[in-house]
Amino acid sequence: MKEILGKAKTVRELLGGAKYSIDYYQREYRWQPKQISELVGDLTAKFLESHDADDERNAVKHYGHYFLGAIVISDRDGQKFIIDGQQRLTSLTLLLIYLHHQLSNDDDKRQLAELIFSQKYGKRSFNLDVRDRTSCMEALYTEQAFDASDQSESVVNILARFEDIEDQFPDEAKGAALPYFADWLIENVHLVEITAYSDEDAYTIFETMNDRGLSLTPTDMLKGYLLANISDTDVRNLASKVWRDRVAECQVLGKEEDADAIKAWLRSQHARKIRERKRDARPEDFDLIGTEFHRWIRDQEVLLGLSKSADFARLIQRDFKFYTGQYLRARKASAELVPGLEPIHFNAQHKFTLQFSVLLAPLVPEDPEEELLKKLRIVATFLDILITRRLWNWRSIDYSTLQYTMFTVIRDIRGKASGEVAVILGQRLADDQETFAKNDRFALHGMNGRVIHRLLARMTDYIETGSGLASHYAEYMAQGKKRYEIEHVWANHPEHHQHEFSHPSDFAAARNRIGGLLLLPKSFNASYGDLPYEEKLPHYFSQNLLARSLHPKCYENNPGFLRFVEQTGLPFKPMANFRSAEMEERSHLYLKLAEHIWSPNRLREAASI
Repeated sequence: MKEILGKAKTVRELLGGAKYSIDYYQREYRWQPKQISELVGDLTAKFLESHDADDERNAVKHYGHYFLGAIVISDRDGQKFIIDGQQRLTSLTLLLIYLHHQLSNDDDKRQLAELIFSQKYGKRSFNLDVRDRTSCMEALYTEQAFDASDQSESVVNILARFEDIEDQFPDEAKGAALPYFADWLIENVHLVEITAYSDEDAYTIFETMNDRGLSLTPTDMLKGYLLANISDTDVRNLASKVWRDRVAECQVLGKEEDADAIKAWLRSQHARKIRERKRDARPEDFDLIGTEFHRWIRDQEVLLGLSKSADFARLIQRDFKFYTGQYLRARKASAELVPGLEPIHFNAQHKFTLQFSVLLAPLVPEDPEEELLKKLRIVATFLDILITRRLWNWRSIDYSTLQYTMFTVIRDIRGKASGEVAVILGQRLADDQETFAKNDRFALHGMNGRVIHRLLARMTDYIETGSGLASHYAEYMAQGKKRYEIEHVWANHPEHHQHEFSHPSDFAAARNRIGGLLLLPKSFNASYGDLPYEEKLPHYFSQNLLARSLHPKCYENNPGFLRFVEQTGLPFKPMANFRSAEMEERSHLYLKLAEHIWSPNRLREAASI
């Protein structure tokens, strides 16, 4: 090999003033919500361990440090090509762009901008310089819309993971804490840059780091520990087969799904404490299971009742097999609509990964199938209502914000019968302050477009299925050329509404209210979106039932819909005009509709099915 250099660098040192490229034959950017959620969660959690609201800004230099791993670079005559590490560097760049948008101070924004791009002769070039991603990154940086249709896998994933960062960034690290976090990220987060001066050497280093030796995962180490404590050879072989088969099932869903299944199982059944949310607090069961479950089990033999060979066999053959099996059931229901378990899918679309531990909490291996399904339905329905209420009130549902709440839910319903679970969770909803009525000004804003899309899809589907029509929820949520988009009933022409709004900002605020929004095909918006309401109204009659309900003909010869209106008592009415009064009425209708769809009564219904 020629000269090889390894140097630890901060994020500022790594991205400031350097350009990184990726060869055309390199793999695509493939991080999924799980990986970006873990990155954001780990970074913000480490920052919050040290941060105190009373700190001066220069105190950040004394905060804890975080190691983000090594990247391998091939330096070809001064041009740096990433051999290993593009997933992390791309994700870091997305996080920096997000922070840049959120910061208000120009100096703070400028120091981040220097790590995102450089500018020469008035032209911007990104420090992570990949040609086919430039337009997408430019759109993200300038906060412009970007159509992902017919784009590469990398571009589609970059756009989706940026949305995940927006969704998952915790409230505790926002506001006054955000400049501190930005400082900490670029000064206290480190990577090791390993540089070789030929591709051959760079790839040799990469292969050495990833392929040589025995690279054991926590799952592998836990398996070895448990099997080593089973003395009977036949029993050990049977337990090994159970473990191997289940891990293979998990890995069909994703590379780290086996570890996620084990974490969900152990947290749901055995976590007794969680780290207090204060500086220098110690990690407890819930936290340790998430980072080193193989060590945690070794340390908790008494808690787990592991004293003899049969106990270790039971942990695999009964507990591991049962809970990871139920995890797989829930995980599959999160990916597609499964009859009876639809709320699991809805929760997953909000990227609420905490749901799996909560879903497993009341389950016990002795439960008959009917009882298992009831418990899963009740818990998933509770989470659906809780999440939607919070989103309606502009409250965060990210991992960090709801981690403690979910831990207490797990603790309260662990091992309980379905009837008890319904009562406990029903009381939680009764005590919850985040009701729909608390926010009668719910509206679309710059950060909640995807939330509004999902809520409109649920509302539209609820009306249609309640009226005896087939469900089109999957169609409303689909991506691609035939995708649905949010349609404003009022076209964006404040000059047409001067008789009601003296200032364009007042019109914009009213225009974005929930009652003035529909979910319609992209082609409809392109053709009719700019027309006055009276001219759009006839075209609404050919669309979904929520849009049709604005038209008077919807109330003629439509027995299914009329029966739905009568049974629910919802204040549907046709609207020949759509002014401020109609906007108010329609927004009230949507609020009442939300209260129907996400009613706590659904817990009793789930328990009685």
